[in-house]
Amino acid sequence: MPGLCFYFQVHQPERIRKFSYFDSSREFNYFDDDRNREILQKVAAKSYLPANALMLDLIKRHKGRFRVAYSITGVAMEQFERYSPETLESFKRLADTGCVEFLGETYYHSLSSVYDEGEFRSQIRMHDDMVRKHFGATPRIFRNTELIYDDAIGRMVSDMGYEGIVAEGVDDILQWRSPNYMYTVPGTSTKLLLKNYSLSDDIAFRFSNREWNAYPLMADTFANWVHAYSGSGDLVNLFMDYETFGEHQWESTGIFRFLDRLPGEILRHPDWEFVTPSEAIDRCRPVSDLPFHRLTSWADVDRDLTAWLGNGMQESALKDIHDLSRKVDAHGDPAVRDIWRKLQTSDHFYYMCTKWSADGDVHAYFSPFDSPYDAFVNYMNIVKDFSALLDAPTAVQPVKTKKELRSNLAHAV
Repeated sequence: MPGLCFYFQVHQPERIRKFSYFDSSREFNYFDDDRNREILQKVAAKSYLPANALMLDLIKRHKGRFRVAYSITGVAMEQFERYSPETLESFKRLADTGCVEFLGETYYHSLSSVYDEGEFRSQIRMHDDMVRKHFGATPRIFRNTELIYDDAIGRMVSDMGYEGIVAEGVDDILQWRSPNYMYTVPGTSTKLLLKNYSLSDDIAFRFSNREWNAYPLMADTFANWVHAYSGSGDLVNLFMDYETFGEHQWESTGIFRFLDRLPGEILRHPDWEFVTPSEAIDRCRPVSDLPFHRLTSWADVDRDLTAWLGNGMQESALKDIHDLSRKVDAHGDPAVRDIWRKLQTSDHFYYMCTKWSADGDVHAYFSPFDSPYDAFVNYMNIVKDFSALLDAPTAVQPVKTKKELRSNLAHAV
């Protein structure tokens, strides 16, 4: 019986504040808390909360036959705790249904898999702990930041005990093969779940495009496209950002009505069912190993790392922040390490991308800066200041939150 596997990425970065060459922080104060709160609460109201309410209703309505998976970054969960605890509670209610799986990833949504294996493993363990804390589950399946993957990453993840890895169904990797089968990481028993990017992008990117020949996309039409794989695949993996629902595709586009009707249309075919990634690896027999001879991702037309490493600015910024690892180790303060890791979040480098055409439009849409060059200069000003503070006497401490400052003031009075 073929399965449809829905997986959603949930991530919000800790955005850095505007920081000029002449600014100086004596308390490691680099993040724009007000803006982060504003954006998190806006996206929660438009996307996370209504989407979670609908998912819960769909699970109940279809008596557990509708099943989904999420990967929520550690930095996103931290912000839920601070700015939108009701969002975190809504994910916990989904977890309680037994129909939702939570995947493992890097806590800080970083590029550490490419730069620092030790840091990569540390961030994965941190994320696993956070998932256990909030959802009472230990991830069996791993998804790397932005689906960045190659054979070396596959071996590292397999060595950590994960039973499956989510990756992009990249054409030049697959060649004549189909993404709708299960594969394995070469030399291991770890299974690969490959995104069907054509069907995924129909929802995530093309849904509201009035020039698209399938507009307006209806649930029964999409279900027919899925059902057409009967007999020519074991698994259709639909992977996308969760913000697709309500934020990237506004409610006025009909995206929630589409989602509301889709499970019923899929389940109308007696041969099809919804599965979580763990259920998929338990049920589907791999057809072969699948070597990934280059680094791949789910970003842009190229499906490579040029979104984060495509120009000299990005390469320089990434090198400089990772070069601070020894200073951070020597400083020894866990709060300082947390700041260093938040400065590794891939979004900071995504904003520096200078790609053009449709890809460039996407990068500009997500960036809080006027240009990639502004993003680079601002980031490097912070890295320079951070490095200087790491060299300063240990009396320099990370900035306290407003809540901590109010508490200290109350005790002083």
